[in-house]
Amino acid sequence: MPENGQDGEHRTPTTDDAAAPSAPTATAAAAPGPSAAGASAPPVDRMQRFTPANMIRSLLPLVAVCLVIVGVTALRQNPEDPIREVEIAGTVARAATAAGHPLPVPQGLPDAWRPTSVRGDLEAPVTLQIGWYTPGEEYAGFVVSDDPDADPLTDVLDGATGGSPTEVDGETWQRLTSERGETVLTRTDGPSTLLVTGSATDAELEQLAAAVEPLDP
Repeated sequence: MPENGQDGEHRTPTTDDAAAPSAPTATAAAAPGPSAAGASAPPVDRMQRFTPANMIRSLLPLVAVCLVIVGVTALRQNPEDPIREVEIAGTVARAATAAGHPLPVPQGLPDAWRPTSVRGDLEAPVTLQIGWYTPGEEYAGFVVSDDPDADPLTDVLDGATGGSPTEVDGETWQRLTSERGETVLTRTDGPSTLLVTGSATDAELEQLAAAVEPLDP
């Protein structure tokens, strides 16, 4: 009786038999994802997309918005009218409040009087300066201050000559001529010193002076 079993056969493993189990392993080894070259492809693609043409296309919306803003601003400005008006009501109201007493200021001027500047020292003693572009296309300025030595007053009054009284709308003003040769109208009202001057005609300066009324705080 053969020693190798009941079938009387004994297969010696061959080279083919030994290789057979390894086939799945070879297949498994081939399964991993993209190669190193493939893994680096997406960053390369992204870099390739950063071309000058693409950058220009990405900036086009921003450029369009900027052009719209510039266009709207240009439409609001009239190149034939270089005068830029300013809002003065807020500063005037705050000055009256800071003064703590009715502050004499021009009120009710026609729309043709265009305010172009306003400046206020809103701590006691209050000083308020306002400038207008007049209907006669000249400048008229107004100063009111509770400090008679305030610079906006002394800058005009120091060196001024003349001093003849002038009646304007029931109030007596002193008419002077500044060192610049411009007419000056000045008077006091309680604790306040008032001044009207500028390159405007005397008639316009008197119209400005006549518009002065006390503004309650």
